[in-house]
Amino acid sequence: MHWRKLGIVYCPDGRLPWAKSHAMVPTPLRLNDSVVRVFATFCDQTGIGRPGYVDVSVDDPTRVVGVSRSPLLELGEPGTFDENGILLCSVVRENEDKWKIYYVGFELGTRIRYRLLTGVAQSDDGGKSFRRLGRTPALERSSAELYFRGGPYCLLEDGIYRLWYVAGSEWLDVDGKPMPVYDVRYVESNDGVIWPSEGDVQIPITGPDEHGFGRPYVIPKPTGGYRMFYSVRRKSFRAYRLGYAESSNGREWVRMDDKLNLDVGEGSFDSDAIMYAAPIEINGRLYVFYNGNDFGRDGFAAAVLDEE
Repeated sequence: MHWRKLGIVYCPDGRLPWAKSHAMVPTPLRLNDSVVRVFATFCDQTGIGRPGYVDVSVDDPTRVVGVSRSPLLELGEPGTFDENGILLCSVVRENEDKWKIYYVGFELGTRIRYRLLTGVAQSDDGGKSFRRLGRTPALERSSAELYFRGGPYCLLEDGIYRLWYVAGSEWLDVDGKPMPVYDVRYVESNDGVIWPSEGDVQIPITGPDEHGFGRPYVIPKPTGGYRMFYSVRRKSFRAYRLGYAESSNGREWVRMDDKLNLDVGEGSFDSDAIMYAAPIEINGRLYVFYNGNDFGRDGFAAAVLDEE
Protein backbone atom coordinates (compact mmCIF):
# COMPACT_ATOMS: atom_id res chain seq x y z
CA MET A 1 0.00 0.00 0.00
CA HIS A 2 1.11 3.55 -0.71
CA TRP A 3 -0.51 6.26 1.40
CA ARG A 4 -0.29 10.01 0.87
CA LYS A 5 -0.54 11.96 4.11
CA LEU A 6 -2.84 15.00 3.86
CA GLY A 7 -1.97 16.57 7.22
CA ILE A 8 -3.99 17.65 10.24
CA VAL A 9 -7.70 18.02 9.55
CA TYR A 10 -8.88 19.44 12.87
CA CYS A 11 -7.68 20.40 16.34
CA PRO A 12 -9.76 22.31 18.92
CA ASP A 13 -8.98 26.01 19.15
CA GLY A 14 -9.49 25.99 22.93
CA ARG A 15 -12.51 28.28 23.01
CA LEU A 16 -14.94 25.61 24.21
CA PRO A 17 -14.41 24.62 27.88
CA TRP A 18 -15.12 20.92 27.20
CA ALA A 19 -12.87 20.85 24.11
CA LYS A 20 -9.63 22.60 25.00
CA SER A 21 -7.27 20.11 23.37
CA HIS A 22 -6.91 16.80 21.51
CA ALA A 23 -9.20 15.18 18.95
CA MET A 24 -8.82 11.49 19.77
CA VAL A 25 -9.90 8.29 18.02
CA PRO A 26 -11.45 9.72 14.82
CA THR A 27 -14.47 7.66 13.73
CA PRO A 28 -15.91 8.58 10.30
CA LEU A 29 -19.49 8.08 9.12
CA ARG A 30 -20.90 9.14 5.73
CA LEU A 31 -23.69 11.49 6.79
CA ASN A 32 -25.12 12.31 3.36
CA ASP A 33 -24.04 13.05 -0.22
CA SER A 34 -21.94 16.03 0.81
CA VAL A 35 -20.72 15.44 4.39
CA VAL A 36 -18.65 12.89 6.29
CA ARG A 37 -19.07 13.19 10.05
CA VAL A 38 -15.89 12.35 11.98
CA PHE A 39 -16.68 11.61 15.61
CA ALA A 40 -13.83 12.27 18.03
CA THR A 41 -13.17 12.80 21.72
CA PHE A 42 -11.96 16.20 22.92
CA CYS A 43 -10.33 17.01 26.27
CA ASP A 44 -11.06 19.75 28.78
CA GLN A 45 -8.31 21.61 30.67
CA THR A 46 -7.94 18.70 33.12
CA GLY A 47 -7.49 16.13 30.34
CA ILE A 48 -10.94 14.55 30.71
CA GLY A 49 -12.52 13.56 27.42
CA ARG A 50 -16.03 14.00 26.03
CA PRO A 51 -17.20 13.01 22.54
CA GLY A 52 -18.19 15.39 19.76
CA TYR A 53 -17.83 15.53 16.00
CA VAL A 54 -16.25 17.33 13.07
CA ASP A 55 -18.04 17.45 9.70
CA VAL A 56 -15.83 17.41 6.59
CA SER A 57 -16.59 17.73 2.91
CA VAL A 58 -17.06 14.63 0.76
CA ASP A 59 -15.30 16.44 -2.09
CA ASP A 60 -12.34 17.34 0.15
CA PRO A 61 -12.17 15.35 3.41
CA THR A 62 -9.58 17.77 4.81
CA ARG A 63 -12.04 20.70 4.60
CA VAL A 64 -14.02 21.23 7.80
CA VAL A 65 -17.62 22.36 7.29
CA GLY A 66 -18.98 22.02 10.84
CA VAL A 67 -18.03 21.25 14.45
CA SER A 68 -20.18 20.20 17.43
CA ARG A 69 -20.69 22.95 19.98
CA SER A 70 -21.56 20.66 22.89
CA PRO A 71 -20.68 17.07 23.90
CA LEU A 72 -22.72 14.21 22.48
CA LEU A 73 -22.60 12.56 25.90
CA GLU A 74 -21.67 13.96 29.30
CA LEU A 75 -19.59 12.21 31.96
CA GLY A 76 -21.20 9.49 34.04
CA GLU A 77 -22.36 10.23 37.55
CA PRO A 78 -19.81 9.84 40.38
CA GLY A 79 -18.88 6.24 41.02
CA THR A 80 -19.80 4.95 37.56
CA PHE A 81 -17.42 3.40 35.03
CA ASP A 82 -17.42 6.51 32.80
CA GLU A 83 -17.12 9.20 35.46
CA ASN A 84 -13.60 10.19 34.39
CA GLY A 85 -13.80 10.27 30.62
CA ILE A 86 -15.61 8.99 27.55
CA LEU A 87 -13.81 7.81 24.42
CA LEU A 88 -16.17 7.22 21.48
CA CYS A 89 -14.94 4.36 19.28
CA SER A 90 -17.77 3.19 17.01
CA VAL A 91 -21.08 4.36 15.53
CA VAL A 92 -23.80 2.07 14.16
CA ARG A 93 -26.59 3.67 12.14
CA GLU A 94 -29.47 1.20 12.34
CA ASN A 95 -31.85 3.41 10.37
CA GLU A 96 -32.28 7.11 9.67
CA ASP A 97 -33.26 7.92 13.25
CA LYS A 98 -31.86 5.14 15.43
CA TRP A 99 -28.09 5.16 16.00
CA LYS A 100 -25.90 3.47 18.60
CA ILE A 101 -22.50 4.61 19.80
CA TYR A 102 -20.01 2.34 21.55
CA TYR A 103 -17.55 4.06 23.83
CA VAL A 104 -14.90 3.43 26.47
CA GLY A 105 -15.45 4.70 29.99
CA PHE A 106 -12.42 5.64 32.10
CA GLU A 107 -12.47 4.59 35.74
CA LEU A 108 -9.43 5.53 37.79
CA GLY A 109 -8.02 2.97 40.20
CA THR A 110 -5.95 3.03 43.37
CA ARG A 111 -3.96 -0.23 43.21
CA ILE A 112 -4.05 -0.17 39.39
CA ARG A 113 -3.91 2.94 37.19
CA TYR A 114 -7.33 2.58 35.58
CA ARG A 115 -10.01 0.31 34.14
CA LEU A 116 -11.43 0.59 30.61
CA LEU A 117 -14.93 -0.79 30.02
CA THR A 118 -17.40 -0.36 27.16
CA GLY A 119 -20.70 1.48 27.30
CA VAL A 120 -23.54 1.91 24.78
CA ALA A 121 -25.66 4.98 24.10
CA GLN A 122 -28.48 5.44 21.62
CA SER A 123 -29.91 8.23 19.52
CA ASP A 124 -33.53 8.25 18.36
CA ASP A 125 -33.26 11.52 16.43
CA GLY A 126 -30.63 10.80 13.80
CA GLY A 127 -27.56 11.48 15.91
CA LYS A 128 -28.60 14.85 17.31
CA SER A 129 -28.70 13.58 20.91
CA PHE A 130 -27.73 10.37 22.71
CA ARG A 131 -28.83 8.66 25.92
CA ARG A 132 -27.10 5.88 27.82
CA LEU A 133 -28.66 2.43 27.59
CA GLY A 134 -27.32 1.59 31.04
CA ARG A 135 -25.47 3.07 34.00
CA THR A 136 -23.19 0.02 34.03
CA PRO A 137 -20.98 -1.19 31.16
CA ALA A 138 -22.34 -3.25 28.29
CA LEU A 139 -18.97 -5.03 28.39
CA GLU A 140 -18.63 -5.43 32.14
CA ARG A 141 -15.42 -6.83 33.61
CA SER A 142 -15.34 -10.61 34.00
CA SER A 143 -12.94 -13.23 35.35
CA ALA A 144 -11.50 -13.73 31.88
CA GLU A 145 -11.34 -10.00 31.02
CA LEU A 146 -10.77 -8.28 34.33
CA TYR A 147 -9.39 -4.79 33.74
CA PHE A 148 -9.93 -3.97 30.08
CA ARG A 149 -12.90 -4.50 27.77
CA GLY A 150 -12.59 -1.46 25.55
CA GLY A 151 -11.69 -0.13 22.12
CA PRO A 152 -15.01 -1.42 20.67
CA TYR A 153 -15.78 -1.44 16.97
CA CYS A 154 -19.20 -2.71 15.90
CA LEU A 155 -20.69 -3.78 12.55
CA LEU A 156 -24.35 -4.67 12.08
CA GLU A 157 -24.59 -7.45 9.49
CA ASP A 158 -27.64 -9.60 8.70
CA GLY A 159 -29.28 -8.62 11.99
CA ILE A 160 -26.22 -9.58 14.08
CA TYR A 161 -24.08 -7.07 15.95
CA ARG A 162 -20.42 -8.01 15.47
CA LEU A 163 -17.97 -6.45 17.91
CA TRP A 164 -14.17 -6.42 17.81
CA TYR A 165 -12.55 -4.96 20.92
CA VAL A 166 -9.48 -5.18 23.17
CA ALA A 167 -9.46 -7.07 26.47
CA GLY A 168 -7.06 -8.20 29.16
CA SER A 169 -6.40 -8.88 32.84
CA GLU A 170 -2.77 -7.89 33.29
CA TRP A 171 -0.39 -5.00 33.83
CA LEU A 172 3.24 -5.08 32.71
CA ASP A 173 6.17 -3.07 34.06
CA VAL A 174 7.82 -1.09 31.25
CA ASP A 175 10.79 0.98 32.45
CA GLY A 176 9.26 1.32 35.90
CA LYS A 177 5.77 2.25 34.69
CA PRO A 178 2.83 -0.19 34.76
CA MET A 179 1.38 -0.60 31.26
CA PRO A 180 -1.77 -2.46 30.17
CA VAL A 181 -1.67 -5.83 28.42
CA TYR A 182 -4.56 -6.68 26.07
CA ASP A 183 -5.28 -8.40 22.77
CA VAL A 184 -8.03 -8.09 20.13
CA ARG A 185 -11.15 -10.18 20.75
CA TYR A 186 -14.56 -10.78 19.16
CA VAL A 187 -18.16 -11.25 20.35
CA GLU A 188 -21.64 -11.19 18.82
CA SER A 189 -25.01 -9.91 20.06
CA ASN A 190 -28.60 -10.07 18.88
CA ASP A 191 -29.51 -6.60 20.16
CA GLY A 192 -26.21 -4.72 20.42
CA VAL A 193 -26.67 -4.22 24.16
CA ILE A 194 -26.28 -7.63 25.85
CA TRP A 195 -22.93 -9.29 25.15
CA PRO A 196 -21.04 -12.42 26.29
CA SER A 197 -18.67 -12.12 29.25
CA GLU A 198 -15.70 -13.34 27.22
CA GLY A 199 -14.63 -13.00 23.61
CA ASP A 200 -12.62 -15.11 21.19
CA VAL A 201 -9.03 -13.93 20.68
CA GLN A 202 -8.56 -12.59 17.14
CA ILE A 203 -5.16 -10.87 17.20
CA PRO A 204 -2.95 -12.27 19.99
CA ILE A 205 0.18 -10.63 21.32
CA THR A 206 2.98 -12.46 19.55
CA GLY A 207 6.00 -10.19 19.19
CA PRO A 208 8.36 -9.78 22.19
CA ASP A 209 8.11 -5.99 21.84
CA GLU A 210 4.28 -5.90 21.94
CA HIS A 211 2.12 -5.49 25.01
CA GLY A 212 -1.24 -4.33 23.68
CA PHE A 213 -3.44 -3.16 20.83
CA GLY A 214 -5.49 -0.03 20.24
CA ARG A 215 -9.02 0.25 18.86
CA PRO A 216 -9.56 -2.21 15.97
CA TYR A 217 -11.52 -0.87 12.99
CA VAL A 218 -13.04 -3.36 10.56
CA ILE A 219 -14.46 -2.71 7.08
CA PRO A 220 -15.61 -5.11 4.35
CA LYS A 221 -13.42 -5.36 1.26
CA PRO A 222 -15.11 -4.61 -2.09
CA THR A 223 -13.86 -7.96 -3.40
CA GLY A 224 -15.02 -9.92 -0.34
CA GLY A 225 -13.63 -10.47 3.13
CA TYR A 226 -12.58 -7.84 5.65
CA ARG A 227 -9.78 -5.43 6.50
CA MET A 228 -8.79 -4.59 10.07
CA PHE A 229 -6.78 -1.53 11.01
CA TYR A 230 -5.49 -1.47 14.60
CA SER A 231 -2.73 0.02 16.71
CA VAL A 232 0.15 -1.86 18.32
CA ARG A 233 1.63 -0.78 21.66
CA ARG A 234 5.39 -1.41 21.61
CA LYS A 235 7.68 -1.49 24.65
CA SER A 236 10.72 -0.11 22.82
CA PHE A 237 8.88 2.96 21.51
CA ARG A 238 6.59 3.31 24.53
CA ALA A 239 4.09 4.39 21.89
CA TYR A 240 1.74 3.09 19.23
CA ARG A 241 2.41 2.03 15.65
CA LEU A 242 -0.23 0.92 13.15
CA GLY A 243 -1.10 -2.67 12.27
CA TYR A 244 -3.18 -4.27 9.54
CA ALA A 245 -4.86 -7.64 9.01
CA GLU A 246 -7.21 -9.34 6.55
CA SER A 247 -9.86 -12.04 6.98
CA SER A 248 -12.31 -13.93 4.80
CA ASN A 249 -15.00 -14.04 7.51
CA GLY A 250 -14.06 -11.48 10.19
CA ARG A 251 -13.10 -14.19 12.68
CA GLU A 252 -9.82 -15.63 11.39
CA TRP A 253 -7.24 -12.96 10.71
CA VAL A 254 -3.87 -12.87 8.97
CA ARG A 255 -1.60 -10.09 10.21
CA MET A 256 -0.05 -8.04 7.42
CA ASP A 257 1.46 -5.15 9.37
CA ASP A 258 4.30 -4.72 6.88
CA LYS A 259 1.82 -4.29 4.03
CA LEU A 260 0.24 -1.14 5.48
CA ASN A 261 3.20 1.27 5.05
CA LEU A 262 1.66 4.08 7.10
CA ASP A 263 4.19 5.07 9.74
CA VAL A 264 5.52 7.97 11.80
CA GLY A 265 6.80 11.10 10.07
CA GLU A 266 10.05 12.78 11.03
CA GLY A 267 9.66 16.24 12.52
CA SER A 268 5.89 16.16 12.32
CA PHE A 269 2.85 15.81 14.60
CA ASP A 270 3.22 12.02 14.18
CA SER A 271 6.98 11.84 14.72
CA ASP A 272 6.80 9.66 17.85
CA ALA A 273 3.53 7.78 17.49
CA ILE A 274 0.80 6.95 14.99
CA MET A 275 -2.48 5.31 15.99
CA TYR A 276 -6.25 4.82 15.76
CA ALA A 277 -6.49 4.63 11.96
CA ALA A 278 -10.13 4.61 10.80
CA PRO A 279 -10.72 3.84 7.10
CA ILE A 280 -13.64 5.01 4.97
CA GLU A 281 -14.28 4.87 1.24
CA ILE A 282 -15.19 8.28 -0.20
CA ASN A 283 -16.02 8.65 -3.89
CA GLY A 284 -14.22 5.43 -4.76
CA ARG A 285 -11.04 6.23 -2.80
CA LEU A 286 -9.92 4.81 0.54
CA TYR A 287 -9.06 7.37 3.23
CA VAL A 288 -7.97 6.92 6.82
CA PHE A 289 -8.33 9.39 9.66
CA TYR A 290 -5.77 8.90 12.43
CA ASN A 291 -3.92 10.37 15.42
CA GLY A 292 -0.26 11.13 16.04
CA ASN A 293 1.81 12.03 19.10
CA ASP A 294 0.34 12.02 22.60
CA PHE A 295 -2.95 10.35 21.61
CA GLY A 296 -4.09 13.11 19.28
CA ARG A 297 -2.74 16.16 21.11
CA ASP A 298 -2.49 18.03 17.78
CA GLY A 299 -5.83 16.79 16.48
CA PHE A 300 -6.61 14.16 13.88
CA ALA A 301 -5.15 13.84 10.41
CA ALA A 302 -6.04 12.16 7.12
CA ALA A 303 -4.26 10.07 4.52
CA VAL A 304 -5.46 8.70 1.18
CA LEU A 305 -4.51 5.42 -0.48
CA ASP A 306 -2.86 6.17 -3.82
CA GLU A 307 -1.85 2.63 -4.69
CA GLU A 308 -2.91 -0.75 -3.30
